[in-house]
Amino acid sequence: MAWGRRTAEVEQAPKTFLGSVWETLKTIFWALLIAGIFRTLFFQPFWIPSGSMKDTLLIGDFLFVNKMAYGYSYASCPSIRIAAIGLDLDQEDFCGWLPWPEGRVLGSEPERGDVVVFRHPVTGVDFIKRLIGLPGDRVQMRDGRLWLNGEPVPLEPAGEFVEPYLPQGPQGLPPSCRGGPRRPGEPCISDRYIETLPNGRSYSVLDIGRSVADDTGVFTVPEGHYFFMGDNRDNSTDSRFPQSARGVGFVPAEDLVGRADRVMFSSAGRSMLAFWTWRGDRFFHPIR
Repeated sequence: MAWGRRTAEVEQAPKTFLGSVWETLKTIFWALLIAGIFRTLFFQPFWIPSGSMKDTLLIGDFLFVNKMAYGYSYASCPSIRIAAIGLDLDQEDFCGWLPWPEGRVLGSEPERGDVVVFRHPVTGVDFIKRLIGLPGDRVQMRDGRLWLNGEPVPLEPAGEFVEPYLPQGPQGLPPSCRGGPRRPGEPCISDRYIETLPNGRSYSVLDIGRSVADDTGVFTVPEGHYFFMGDNRDNSTDSRFPQSARGVGFVPAEDLVGRADRVMFSSAGRSMLAFWTWRGDRFFHPIR
């Protein structure tokens, strides 16, 4: 009888192991499903990869994008890009089959001055810029100064923004400096100004001198579209440049992902996992 019990136990062992594997797989499936729903409907993590929004946002800032701010479209669906393994899934891969209506579901209008994550109209890559022009607005740059609807936007000097001339972020790119490149470790200086939009929103912008986008024609924002600019005006590819694989052009309302309200934490190193490089003064830092 003892021998028979041992045989039964041995025969049941594989079933117990397979059952454990199945339970683990189910747990992982439901965890990913819940995380996907949370990311699609509520908040999306975003890590700042470039310096186009300095000094409002720094390379290595980590934040969550509020997707409830403007309602939902196909751009609210998650995207997964892991270059190391060649994985490139965008919103259309996940949700392109759904019969999305024109515009946005439960939509609300963004406000001028919001810092917004949006899907690039050509490449599908997520960008983050400041909303400058609403539908019907006339936007122009004259001698490096922003004009809205025929009026100059108030601009006040606010000192300098200084950072070391060193490689930044995972791409290892050095910052742009007034007067051109510096030797490694030397101060990299940009002129800093406070810009105030007609609705009273104020924020800092950086300038390092003359650039190709300091003087433009008049951009009239079409209905259902928006005009975006980076706060680092001489180091931002934005709506001042024609829509292409690099230029943004006018951004359709359905490409808005959400609003950025607060930096959660920030890493000055090559990886956000390098906790010894985290910037202590940027924990829960509000985005103006």
